[in-house]
Amino acid sequence: MFLDYDIIVVGAGHAGCEAAASAANMGSKVLLITMNMQTIAQMSCNPAMGGIAKGQIVREIDALGGYSGIVSDASTIQFRMLNRSKGPAMWSPRTQNDRMVFANKWREMLENTPNVDFYQDMVREIIIKDGVAEGVVTGMGHKIKSKAVVVTSGTFLNGVIHIGEKRLGGGRISEKAATGITEQLVELGFESDRLKTGTPPRIDGRSLDYSKMEEQKGDEEIVGFSFLDLPKISSSQQRSCHITYTSQEVHDILKTGFDRSPMFQGRIEGVGPRYCPSIEDKINRFAERDRHQLFVEPEGWNTVEIYVNGFSTSLPEEVQIKALKAVPGFENCKVFRPGYAIEYDYFPPTQLKYTLETKKISNLFFAGQINGTTGYEEAACQGLMAGMNAHLKITNQEPFVLKRNEAYIGVLIDDLINKGTDEPYRMFTSRAEYRTLLRQDNADLRLTKKSYEVGLANSERLEKVIDKENQINNISLIINEISIEPQEINTYFEQINSSPISDKQKLSKIILRPGVTLKEIKKYVPRIESVFSEFSEHALEQAEIQIKYERYIEKEQELVERMSQLENMVIPDVFDFDKVQAISSEALQKFKKIRPRTLGQASRISGVNPSDVQILMVYMGR
Repeated sequence: MFLDYDIIVVGAGHAGCEAAASAANMGSKVLLITMNMQTIAQMSCNPAMGGIAKGQIVREIDALGGYSGIVSDASTIQFRMLNRSKGPAMWSPRTQNDRMVFANKWREMLENTPNVDFYQDMVREIIIKDGVAEGVVTGMGHKIKSKAVVVTSGTFLNGVIHIGEKRLGGGRISEKAATGITEQLVELGFESDRLKTGTPPRIDGRSLDYSKMEEQKGDEEIVGFSFLDLPKISSSQQRSCHITYTSQEVHDILKTGFDRSPMFQGRIEGVGPRYCPSIEDKINRFAERDRHQLFVEPEGWNTVEIYVNGFSTSLPEEVQIKALKAVPGFENCKVFRPGYAIEYDYFPPTQLKYTLETKKISNLFFAGQINGTTGYEEAACQGLMAGMNAHLKITNQEPFVLKRNEAYIGVLIDDLINKGTDEPYRMFTSRAEYRTLLRQDNADLRLTKKSYEVGLANSERLEKVIDKENQINNISLIINEISIEPQEINTYFEQINSSPISDKQKLSKIILRPGVTLKEIKKYVPRIESVFSEFSEHALEQAEIQIKYERYIEKEQELVERMSQLENMVIPDVFDFDKVQAISSEALQKFKKIRPRTLGQASRISGVNPSDVQILMVYMGR
């Protein structure tokens, strides 16, 4: 009945979709198996992409040739660049999306990707022979052979939904859980555990009074995610979000349901996301606060459904509704469906290689929430990397691994396999020690050539990067050559309370002033406008950032070079850690479990001290 495939991808969430697309675009014949063809790329929680650090990840996915940025831009109903008041290392793009358009666009792009086939069924078992994954067995008993398997099961592995005292089996509301895989892998010696996540109620927007809320509009300038020249919505087309707040009255109502809360009564074993807690968890942990912010987010262009960001809960339905009606603007709200918590299996990611291949079973890859992460963006980038590396593995090519100084994706994977996680992992800019290098604006300059070399990014993307690099070089030359007269610029300085100049100065020096931007200089010095008219806005911004932050960038690059000495010291696969005397017992245990590839990786393992690494270095030197 079935052909043999190069790669089978289990699950069609954000990780699964990117895994299928990347492997197929590199030349593998891919089968994407999902339990429901109608929920491919479903936005299970909030209808948004990007945000702090997550926006950088989406731009990196796009730079590598993934689809998430394209799909997000095509379904955007509002765009905002977060942290604009801070330095460019902190700028983070975020879109509010049309949930249905997002999923439809993803399916359309996958259906138009050669080499991707689809099948609707549950996968209950991985076919493993002599320690190598060779296919899957489905719920209906079909055996489908492949050279590699990528598991992206999301919240479906033995998923349990909690609403108050009600417990329902499921991977998402009204969708059944997946069984079999956890039990099989645990029997083979894998370690598994439980995590939880949650989602808020969905509300009928027609029943809300927006006059009692703060309006939150999108940006005037729509930057978007994709580096390709694709259509984007105009600023005037955007849908507004709104902000309202809980109150002490709301908190008191919610507390009446705490005795029936699955979280407080111990019915939920899994640990929830630290940085996206439920409303009852926030009230409990931050008892001194008398209110919490709620974001009222539209679900799309042609729907009245509203997502209440910040009100994730698993309390009984009647308590949820009563508390919501005490929120300003929600007095007459009608609930489409209640919030709920979901508990599911995951496999601690220290069991993985950098390629996201499992250490115990060859050609078996994990990506997404199965590795303990939370968030669409974190899942999507893992799927992309797992799909790429599955293709490279079965075609006997070198793996594609991104370092911590090359991408947020590299930081995420390095964190997962070295430190593991016992709570849902979310990316933040603070996790990246080289964040001045890893900006959202330069993701294409950092990654597209690397991806092109291994066969994913296409020639169109490469040509755009080369053109952008040439433009940046030419802009930098002009900025370093051109001079500005006092009478041309002092009016601008006066407007921004900056000291006037008495002699002409190089434009490169003027740009270094705090608060001064090339965009504003062009308004006050007309001849500058004409000089730069042939260059793209992206190239102009990039050149300005490189000049403005040159010293900071150089310092980080020096740090990278110093640390690279450890990264280049490879630990042999057969290295016997038991022979290394004087290292701590915890370090010995972690080294044997994780088996770091380099001294650099060894130094980042949780529980390993600098002295342990020094001892290991001395021993290797012998």
